[in-house]
Amino acid sequence: MKVLKTSIDAADEKIIDEAIQVLSDGGVILYPTDTVYGLGANIFNNDAVRRVFEIKQRSFLKPLSVLVSDVRAMDLVAIIPNRQKEIIREYLPGPYTFILKKENIVPRVITSGSSYVGVRVPDNEISRRLASLFPITTTSANISDDEILSNPREILEQLGCDVDLVIDVGDLKSNHASAIVDLSQPNPKIVRR
Repeated sequence: MKVLKTSIDAADEKIIDEAIQVLSDGGVILYPTDTVYGLGANIFNNDAVRRVFEIKQRSFLKPLSVLVSDVRAMDLVAIIPNRQKEIIREYLPGPYTFILKKENIVPRVITSGSSYVGVRVPDNEISRRLASLFPITTTSANISDDEILSNPREILEQLGCDVDLVIDVGDLKSNHASAIVDLSQPNPKIVRR
């Protein structure tokens, strides 16, 4: 496991490039978002995605969300009705995950066989840049249903395993995961605040 320290406000380009290479090679990374640290894998690498489930000790019946680089990239993974695009543009980038009907390109392992996918565009440059070549998983870096921690060292202790690479920006100010809003129906519904 490699730990790379950087600033949350001015990430080192070499660190981003190295993390993208790890993701491209099927690795799993620990990375900061605008809310909490996340576990990331290339969504198109089923083995890497399965490893995220295993690290979190998460049921394969519970889907993972997807992180994309910007609002335009959401069209790659989700079908977005025009009415919902206005809401998305208003709130993203930001601490929200929107549930939408998925595009066929999204692997079944991500959505647990569902027709829907949760999509994020965080207000955090590091995480958005990590998804510049392909969407990545975004799920809080903790054991499922356990406490969400804000320090990489404590997170790794809780997980009890090594990831391939850690982007360490120190303690995050938040330990609350993103709000989840269901936009798959005509009327938005808050699933998690």
